[in-house]
Amino acid sequence: MIRTTITGSLPKPAWLAEPRVLYAPWRFDGEIRREAHDDAVSLWLAEQELAGLDIVCDGEQRRRHYIWGFLEGLTGVDTQTLGRKASRGQRYVKQTSVARIVDELTWPGPVLVDALAYVKARTSKPVKVTLPGPMTVADSVLDEYGQRSDADVAMAYADIANREARALAAAGADVIQFDEPCFNIYIDEVADWGIEALERAFDGVAATRAVHICYGYGIDIVRAWKERNTEWPHYFATLPRLAESSVDQVSIEAAAAGVDLACLEPLAGKDVMLGVINVGTDTVETPGEVAERLRRALPYVEPKRLIGCTDCGMVPLSREVARGKLRALAAGAQLVNAELEDAAS
Repeated sequence: MIRTTITGSLPKPAWLAEPRVLYAPWRFDGEIRREAHDDAVSLWLAEQELAGLDIVCDGEQRRRHYIWGFLEGLTGVDTQTLGRKASRGQRYVKQTSVARIVDELTWPGPVLVDALAYVKARTSKPVKVTLPGPMTVADSVLDEYGQRSDADVAMAYADIANREARALAAAGADVIQFDEPCFNIYIDEVADWGIEALERAFDGVAATRAVHICYGYGIDIVRAWKERNTEWPHYFATLPRLAESSVDQVSIEAAAAGVDLACLEPLAGKDVMLGVINVGTDTVETPGEVAERLRRALPYVEPKRLIGCTDCGMVPLSREVARGKLRALAAGAQLVNAELEDAAS
C-alpha cells in the first residue's frame, strides 16, 4: 500500500567529489569523470534496490548542483562566474551566489535523457527524474541578459523545462518531479504566477507529474532557521492551489519541520510524498520512528496515496548515514503496511 522513494539527491562518493559539501567540484574530467558518474549511479541504484525502495532515481550523481546540473545543458547560462542576488526571500542570508543568464536561454536538446537511459537499463522499478522548477530557477539566477522579472524568467524557463520533461517522458521516465522549495517562501507569487509556470512546464507531459516543496537542505544555515522558526503556515496556502492543478504527486517536508499534517486534507485524490526522514541530522531513524511519522498522515491520506520520502536531498550526509536512512525508510513503511494488512484481514 504505502510506497517509498527519495526526493532526489544522495551523497557523492569520496572518489567523485568532496563528501558532505554542497556543490563540490568534480575530482576528474573527461572520460574518467563519465566513468566515475556511471559508477556512482550504479552504486546508489543498488543501495535503493537493496533497501527496498519502490521508486528509484540516479541520486543526482551527475549533477554538482541540483539547479546548475540542468542549466549547464542549456545555452546562455554561466555557472562558473557567479553573480549575487537576494534570493529565497532572504530567509537564510542577505545575498546568495547565483548563476547568471548572459545570453539567450535556449534548449539545444535533451540534457538528462542519456542519464535516464543508464538507470532504466539497470532496474525494473519505476524511475523518477528530478528537474528544478520554474519559480525556484527564476529565484536562483541573475538575468543580466534580459533584465526580466522573476515571473518572466520563470515563464521562459518553463517552456524550456517542458521540452526536457516531454523528452524524458518519451524516453521512459515514470515520474518527473519539479523541485519548488520557493513555493514555501513566495506564497503570493505562487498564486499569482507560480502555479501557472508549473503547469506550463508540465503541459503535455505523459508521465506521473510530481512537485517537491521543502524547507531546504539539512545544512547549518537552514537548520538554524528551522530552529528559530515558530510558524509553519506555508503548505496551508500552497497545497489547496496544487489540489486544483494537474500535478499527480506532492512532496512535503514533515520530519524536521513543525508542520500540521492537516494541511494534507485538500490533496485528496493526489499522491502525497511525505517527508519522514530528517536530512538535517546524522542520527539514523529507527523503522519504528519512520512508521510513527507515516501513521500521522493516515487520517488525511489514503494508504494507497501515501509515499514515504525524505524531507529533502541527502547530498550533505555521509554515505553510511544515507544508506541507513534509506533502509529505515523502507523498513518503516513495511511496518505500517503489515499493520494495514492485518487490519484488513
